[in-house]
Amino acid sequence: MTQYSDDRVQDQQPGLESEMSPKPEYHPRFPGAGRLDGGVAIVTGGDSGIGRAAAVLFAREGAAAVAILYKNEDEDAEATLEAIREEGAEAMSLRGDVGERDFCMDAVSKVVERFGRLDVLVNNAAEQHAQDEFEDVSEKQMEDTFRTNIFGQMFMVQAALPHLKEGASIVGITSVTAYRGQDMLIDYASTKGAILSFIRTLAHKLAPKGIRVNGVAPGPIWTPLIPSSFPPEKVKEFGKSSTLGRPGQPNEVAPSILFLACEDASFMTGHVLHPDGGAMVAD
Repeated sequence: MTQYSDDRVQDQQPGLESEMSPKPEYHPRFPGAGRLDGGVAIVTGGDSGIGRAAAVLFAREGAAAVAILYKNEDEDAEATLEAIREEGAEAMSLRGDVGERDFCMDAVSKVVERFGRLDVLVNNAAEQHAQDEFEDVSEKQMEDTFRTNIFGQMFMVQAALPHLKEGASIVGITSVTAYRGQDMLIDYASTKGAILSFIRTLAHKLAPKGIRVNGVAPGPIWTPLIPSSFPPEKVKEFGKSSTLGRPGQPNEVAPSILFLACEDASFMTGHVLHPDGGAMVAD
């Protein structure tokens, strides 16, 4: 079994994939089948982790262009752009904070201006801050977590809607914590519950326009959020309590995102997929 490092805990959010040990697995595992042929996608938090894996998989599946939004992880973002281009798609990155509405509006406008369309939006960007005691969760931490995790998804949808046509797809990343909670991540889990409700409500709202809205609720996945959130002893044991006895990899989540984004899921909206290592949840 892979040993997850306990000596490279990071002190900044959302964390750097380039500093992780071992490195997350993001490369697609299978040949592409053209399921996003010619499409244009935006992936928030696309510099690393699940976002990177989804962006690269989209490129392998024939997307004409994939744009990634990221906060400040320049080295990780460059690596993702290179991986997208190696798969044959055009790539674009935009640096900024999805918790700021103006950035979201500007980013979407720049993507559409450059590539002429927008077909898929993946709302993946998130932050989390572990606290042993809920009393220690500051007002600022609450505001930051909600602004990034749920406000950011709402802002991105507002920015994207004028450009999304019938057949377009929105995929929101929620979490197993929305269903089961997590006692060190109360504010984070609460935002993921809000995202779940947002997905389901938005699915009804946009169905008459032919725009599908679905979600993915990962379990313990080895991404930069882990070493940048938890103390060394938690990082070392991360994911071992899952039914499969290990954490998942980003490239084990990306296929769920792809499925919901493409026409394979043409009769699905308002649903959530659960790549979570076997956690029993009520959908």
